[in-house]
Amino acid sequence: MNLPLLGADDIKALGPAGAVDALESALSGGLDPETSPARHHVTVPGGELLIMPATTQRLTGVKIAGVAPGNPAHDLPRITGSYLLLDGPTLLPIALLDGAALTTLRTPAVSALAIRHLTEPLLRHLVLFGTGPQAYGHLAAVLAERRVERVTVLGRTTHRVAALVEHARQLGVDARAGDSHEAEEVATADLVLCCTTSTTPLFDGTLVPDGATVVAVGSHTPDAREVDTALVSRSAVIVESRTAALSEAGDLLIPMAEGAFSAEDIAGNLADLVTGRILDEKPAALERPRFFKSVGMGWEDLAVAAAVHRKSAP
Repeated sequence: MNLPLLGADDIKALGPAGAVDALESALSGGLDPETSPARHHVTVPGGELLIMPATTQRLTGVKIAGVAPGNPAHDLPRITGSYLLLDGPTLLPIALLDGAALTTLRTPAVSALAIRHLTEPLLRHLVLFGTGPQAYGHLAAVLAERRVERVTVLGRTTHRVAALVEHARQLGVDARAGDSHEAEEVATADLVLCCTTSTTPLFDGTLVPDGATVVAVGSHTPDAREVDTALVSRSAVIVESRTAALSEAGDLLIPMAEGAFSAEDIAGNLADLVTGRILDEKPAALERPRFFKSVGMGWEDLAVAAAVHRKSAP
């Protein structure tokens, strides 16, 4: 069987807006993130293997992704893998996709979908933590959704921060480097994006203004977090699904262990946000900081992979 191979160029052709629309269409069509199959973790010599299945009536898919923390030191990608797309009724394979490229597009699209529903059309100040592929992807996704007046980039490596700043300027945005040690820039942010491999909080959560949105995507383990307890305890918290967040999101699980947050404090999941249930039922919650925590889920990969496959069809 000769499967179509959809590589990075095919996946990029969908674009951030196309990926966001695919995710929103899935949720608007009734997909319940709480019923999505769980991600499986397997420890391997190079790091961690993630197995992420998902299914609809029409299509089934599974991503096998590798997380190799040592790879960047050898100029290799930290995230590797492949995505197998199958026909739903027969389970016959119909396409194989580049799993790393799919993740690079999908993760920012999930964030951008939340941003579409949580922020105003104009962002005066975007604070971006991180300088890897997800930071670049998130910048592109935000610019596809919103007008941005200025960007502050914060990261650990000076030359990588400078490269991302220059990239943002080439996209027409006023961009500059920030101080990642103090990170006081969050005090004037409309949107804060956390796209790092940090296992400890990146900034003081008391500085984030009411009405600002914070998105964290860098961790998916119970013992790692990018934001502190202060931010979580004072925010309207939105997650992809409660089940996934309460299993994998250290950003929430650590404050829960400290007694500063509970599962009942979650304002809603991504479907609740997209369908307007949060705004209808808890409008006052959004007057506080809005915190969206993403760990990555299989239904998202399937929705985006299906859209890539449709777009690539002759």
